[in-house]
Amino acid sequence: MPGETKSIPSTNGANGSPPVVTSISNVKVTNERKPFIQPDDDQRLPHTGTARVNVAATYEKPYGTTENGWARRHQDKTVLQQHCEFFDFDHDGVIWPHDTFRGFHQVGFGIILSLVAVFIIHANFSYPTLSGWLPDPFFRVYTANIHKDKHGSDTGTYDTEGRFSPQHFEDIFAKYAEGRDYMTIWDAWNLLKGQRCIMDPIGWFGAFFEWLATYLMLWPADGKMKKEDIRGIYDGSIFYTMANRRAAKK
Repeated sequence: MPGETKSIPSTNGANGSPPVVTSISNVKVTNERKPFIQPDDDQRLPHTGTARVNVAATYEKPYGTTENGWARRHQDKTVLQQHCEFFDFDHDGVIWPHDTFRGFHQVGFGIILSLVAVFIIHANFSYPTLSGWLPDPFFRVYTANIHKDKHGSDTGTYDTEGRFSPQHFEDIFAKYAEGRDYMTIWDAWNLLKGQRCIMDPIGWFGAFFEWLATYLMLWPADGKMKKEDIRGIYDGSIFYTMANRRAAKK
């Protein structure tokens, strides 16, 4: 027997369109993890499911990061490339291991954790970005091919070309944080479990490392990772903010 369905009121057969069903009562997981749906009276983010190539657009920030002209200055980079830009200090499209160490250290990681990050990132993410078959003896990461570093068991916010998907980003909070504008470490743990793909140990570890690094970098005093801060990590804008803030304290 089919279960009860939940539909979006404004599209439930209106104007001859089919209903949009997002959950079924007898399939528990569809009720526990409901996708993000914009309010009918405030559709501020058009084409939510369409990935943006150079803007990390969300419901609260439909134009992405506009502070200091960020979106305008980064029109020629994908959002994934923007995420990496902070670590490319000479802006030549090549991130060396010492660049990664320097970047992690500048945003607040200690020497040991920065070295761990260098090992994890460059041991795993260098080879896919190379143009040839031979591995790079210096384990450099080339941002022109950074989209090839996308792994499974992630949130899906970056697509396979390095674009930013507003729907997938909003789903992080709709599905795993009860629609709040922040996440706790336990929300992140539930996200990791919920997004796991079968037979994907590299993806599992990659996602775990990324969310652990996110929490350690933000280190919220109240245990709440703010939605806007997480969005800033996706487009890399928050790295500059945190580095400047730390530098000012010295």
